[in-house]
Amino acid sequence: MEKPCTLLVHFDKGSPSMANEIKSDLEGSDVAAKVDAMKRAIMLLLNGETLPHLFITVVRYVLPSEDHTIQKLLLLYLEIVDKRDATSGKVLPEMILICQNLRNNLQHPNEYIRGVTLRFLCRLNEPELLEPLVPSILANLEHRHHFIRRHALSAISAIYRLPHGDQLLPDAPDLVDRALAGEQDAAARRNAFLMLCACAQERAIAYLLTNADRVAEWPDLLQMAAVDLIRKVCRSPNRADKGRYIKIIISLLSAPNSAVVYESAGVLVSLSSAPTAVRAAANTYCQLLSSQSDNNVKLIVLDRLHELRASHRDVMVDVVMDVLRALSSPNVDVRRKVLDLVLDLLTPRNVEEVVMYLKKEVVKTQAGDLEKGGEYRQMLVQAIHSCAVEYPEVAGSVVHLLMDFLGDTNVAAAVDVVLFVREIIETNPKLRVSMIQRLIDTFYQIRASRVCSCALWILGEYSLSLSEVESAISTIKQCLGDLPFYTVSEEGESTDASKPAQPVVNSVTVSSRRPVVLADGTYATQSAATETAISSPAVAPGSLSSTQNLRSLILSGDFFLAAVVACTLTKLVLRLEEVQPSKVEANKASTGALLIMVSILQLGQSSYLPHPIDNDSYDRIVLCVRLLCNTGDDVRKVWLQSCRQSFTKMLAEKQFRETEEMKAKAQISHAQPDDLIDFYHLKSRRGMSQLELEDAVQDDLKAATGEFTKDADDANKLNRILQLTGFSDPVYAEAYVTVHHYDIVLDVTVINRTKETLQNLCLELATMGDLKLVDRPQNYTLAPESSKHIRANIKVSSTETGVIFGNIVYETSNVMERSVVVLNDIHIDIMDYISPATCADVAFRNMWAEFEWENKVAVNTVIQDEKEFLDHIIKSTNMKCLTPPSALDGECGFIAANLYAKSVFGEDALVNISVEKQADGKLGGYIRIRSKTQGIALSLGDKITLKQKGGSS
Repeated sequence: MEKPCTLLVHFDKGSPSMANEIKSDLEGSDVAAKVDAMKRAIMLLLNGETLPHLFITVVRYVLPSEDHTIQKLLLLYLEIVDKRDATSGKVLPEMILICQNLRNNLQHPNEYIRGVTLRFLCRLNEPELLEPLVPSILANLEHRHHFIRRHALSAISAIYRLPHGDQLLPDAPDLVDRALAGEQDAAARRNAFLMLCACAQERAIAYLLTNADRVAEWPDLLQMAAVDLIRKVCRSPNRADKGRYIKIIISLLSAPNSAVVYESAGVLVSLSSAPTAVRAAANTYCQLLSSQSDNNVKLIVLDRLHELRASHRDVMVDVVMDVLRALSSPNVDVRRKVLDLVLDLLTPRNVEEVVMYLKKEVVKTQAGDLEKGGEYRQMLVQAIHSCAVEYPEVAGSVVHLLMDFLGDTNVAAAVDVVLFVREIIETNPKLRVSMIQRLIDTFYQIRASRVCSCALWILGEYSLSLSEVESAISTIKQCLGDLPFYTVSEEGESTDASKPAQPVVNSVTVSSRRPVVLADGTYATQSAATETAISSPAVAPGSLSSTQNLRSLILSGDFFLAAVVACTLTKLVLRLEEVQPSKVEANKASTGALLIMVSILQLGQSSYLPHPIDNDSYDRIVLCVRLLCNTGDDVRKVWLQSCRQSFTKMLAEKQFRETEEMKAKAQISHAQPDDLIDFYHLKSRRGMSQLELEDAVQDDLKAATGEFTKDADDANKLNRILQLTGFSDPVYAEAYVTVHHYDIVLDVTVINRTKETLQNLCLELATMGDLKLVDRPQNYTLAPESSKHIRANIKVSSTETGVIFGNIVYETSNVMERSVVVLNDIHIDIMDYISPATCADVAFRNMWAEFEWENKVAVNTVIQDEKEFLDHIIKSTNMKCLTPPSALDGECGFIAANLYAKSVFGEDALVNISVEKQADGKLGGYIRIRSKTQGIALSLGDKITLKQKGGSS
């Protein structure tokens, strides 16, 4: 569609004979046939057919009809039919024929006919047709029916906004102002007010301020228009009467209409930074959050609260409990946003109250009737974990409750709980004894391999007293069951020695052949990290089968867990030798541990299981056996102290990293040394309310701290200007590209370099990739050596490198055929869509295993230092390095790191860099990119290939 279009109806193009059928139906007297013929004519016109000879038939046979449906269709037909000559641009002479009919309609006794005619005139752009109708339109302002007055005001507004509309209706603002003063209908008042806002803003402001005390009683349509006017008026800083507008907005916060309340809160925050105003807006948002049932509305309101938190955190802290009430929503996205917001608003004053509320929510999830209860419980555990890490004093009140969920069927939630326990037991030494005892009591309930591994590590590191060590060893033995793990019967068949009904084992990971990326960025086989969950059979709680979780997992082939069991037993035996005065008891425990390890090795090398033990686990268990047989002081120190010291160091580094990130996020505003200082105590306070005083103070503070002045990033703007044509071309063009999330705006400056007038100059654009041109720029006439700014909007639907290409086409008076200037291609950079982000190691590895698109780029660079190469890739790709700096320290000639970024469309981009220094001093290796969609993996790969060489490129 190349012309402006106000109406669109889908219709498959008909045959040429259809035009003749329409004509004959219109000439007949059957009303139903005429209606059908008019509908077909309208649909053919909308889909590109011209129907040149139909207009006279419509004038002769349709215009006189009194049927309302036909009259409505006639107006739609007149709306879309070509009313101007294609060559000269003048109004077609036959169009004058419809003026008398339109005038008659505007004086018709039926209100519906008058109303739809007035509505049609809103979309008529020809002054020649409108001029004779103006008196009739104005006469309808006095009509008794509000339906007609409403559309008469709309028609006056539309005509006045035409290029020469002020000549057609020179006194329109006066007329509308008078009509508004005496009007009672809500929609008519809104139309009149909007007309004044657009065409005579001072009159609209005067009306608003005159009726300021009654704005709260206005109908919601008019209130919304008033809010929009205040937003526009107050964009200019330092308005003297801003306080009066703030009072109006405050009164609208208690309006019955939710849309008005929401808009008023947003305008209030943009108008004033006073704590009273911000608090009123925050309370309003919280009320909307609890009163609205639509999840989309809740998400939008939460976004506004997040914005408030960024600039007014001190005020937002007071409403944190009101925000928490939104957790009653069953929607997971709403709950996630609520928890994210609340965690940003924690203070020593409210943390206990928040944790108690979260604790109650965790208890509710045990009921089992909640939708997505497991996922919600996981989110709550992570939130409580964050609270306890930031404020350790609250950990004691929740840790024992959370330990009940170590046996959760939701593996991810159980893993979060055990990681929380591991961190709290290190950071809160006072809770160690009770937590170890609780862990020993609940260990048999654990049903997931990864949770068992972490729980065993905790038992091995933090069981310090004699009773704790003995209880831990006893619990592990009980969970392993009787030895050996299997026996060979006389028939030669291998069977489980303990013979109770075995639990059913469900593997919840991908194929064991698929490689996974470990925390340090290196690859390993999946069997070393297989996650297994047990679905317990129907047995009585506390019976043998329900307690032998380790035995079930090991018999399912999980030898990584078996190696962890061996290491834990080794640590416990070594510690027992230090705390147990009786050598006999210590030797007895050592012998029992050795028997378990040998039984595991025997099981791993037998044919009882389909897969034998892997080499890593085998070597680890053999090392434990040798260690227990021959213990030295140095080895004892490594096993009993070094592991825990490494963990403590890891936690300290994590805390340091988070602190540094928080410091980096804190925005520092600078004031200029020659800025004026306005002293609050020297201000005149006469006639100012408390809110106006606060607002004035906040404005002064903003001016003093430089928040009003934004740095003009002129250098960055210059980088975005692209030359589209050459300097010797008759038409010079350059574009300034603005990328804003889903939209790309091209501001193209076109300069006529010739001494001739260029007619019908058109910028023709086309796109490649997931880009779509929104509208086709119109034709222009360029005088000699003059310029024109043309704006083109392009929609983006995914993160992918796109290309915009096209031509400038124009005509001159000397040359009959059109001239074409080909434009340079505009490449839309993927870097405009992705931004650095952070995620947990577990989440990164899960996404790495899940995402199917991988792009593997070989390292080819002149950079010879591996760390310098890593920094270069991070800078070039706008990604964040997830691998901690301590893991990258040292000189070993090898580096492995994980990078992560998120696109504006919510897509994840994962990158793993594995680089080593070769014998000739050059770097070799691979960069692997994984994503859910093909576009981002390919585009990021192309970007890395282009940028990775370094040096001058």
